[in-house]
Amino acid sequence: KKWPQSSHAGGLERNALTLHLALAKRGHQVHIFTTSSPNTSIPNLVFHLSEPTVGGYLNQTVVWSQFRTQNSTATPFDIVHESVGLMHAQAKDVTNLYAQAKDVTNLSVTWHGIAYESIHSDIIQELLRAPEEQQAAMVTKNVMRVVEEVRFFPRYSHHVATSDHAGDLLKRIYMIPEERVHIILNGVDEAIFRPELSLGNELKHELGIPQNGSLILGMSGRLVKDKGHPLIFQVLKEIFMENNRFQQSVVLVIAGDGPWGARYKDLGANILVLGPLGRADLAKFYNAIDIFVHPTLRGQGLDQTPLEAILSGKPVMTTRVASLTGSVIVGPELGYTFSPTVESYCKYPNPFY
Repeated sequence: KKWPQSSHAGGLERNALTLHLALAKRGHQVHIFTTSSPNTSIPNLVFHLSEPTVGGYLNQTVVWSQFRTQNSTATPFDIVHESVGLMHAQAKDVTNLYAQAKDVTNLSVTWHGIAYESIHSDIIQELLRAPEEQQAAMVTKNVMRVVEEVRFFPRYSHHVATSDHAGDLLKRIYMIPEERVHIILNGVDEAIFRPELSLGNELKHELGIPQNGSLILGMSGRLVKDKGHPLIFQVLKEIFMENNRFQQSVVLVIAGDGPWGARYKDLGANILVLGPLGRADLAKFYNAIDIFVHPTLRGQGLDQTPLEAILSGKPVMTTRVASLTGSVIVGPELGYTFSPTVESYCKYPNPFY
């Protein structure tokens, strides 16, 4: 819905940035329909801008008109790609959009989360819900969304699944022919995210972290509830209470922003919240840490940060959700997975060793 803006780009936006820049670098002309553009021109990238809706989403009617105008020129598009499926979950005029999409015969879509995956997320959220919190009604709603999606998805020419799990669901549950489903994990720029000891030492020096002796844990991304931060906060709190020596020997470095950023500081002076970082600084961050902790509660899509951490040579400690266990943490040499409960994380005397 918007072009990534430096350090405030989320995982989905960083994935789009990597994809568009890679295509443009290979000589393809890429037209991007969005609500904002970079401050400088980029060869082979053409931006079609529109005002966002009140909710911050693409104005589907305006964008469709822009697309039809451009596609009717002497050089129509060879391939039309959508990274979320026409934002069909948010669009008010969804029926009209579905009818329009049927006319675009070369339309492919990358799914960063489908309704069937969301049901798993809803179950996790409900199991972790505190007694005083209101019960959500999302499970029933998402079941009906699955029905809608199964009816509509065949209209797309090709489907890109960002995990093996999502690809299997598209073929089995959504009944998409196998030749129209392509499993391609989110792209990560290997020129930026790579093992580079000097980058990590540089950040340690900037933060005043000793080069040896401390175990450095890292987390990055949106510091919000559905990314599992209340869960990992409670895990760390209990471990620190039981093991003061461990608390003194560990440093937790957090890159990102959100309401849980301030809460983490309550755990002690060795919790460093850096705020959102651009890609170059994120590369330093991954190289500085020993273990990347990713407590997500979201079963849909495939998060960008574990991929960046692994390409930087770091093991990942993450929640046992199908997209991660099936496509990323495929062996113990890559990391550790736990059920999304405090008991599972704290099952061993110290899950971080």
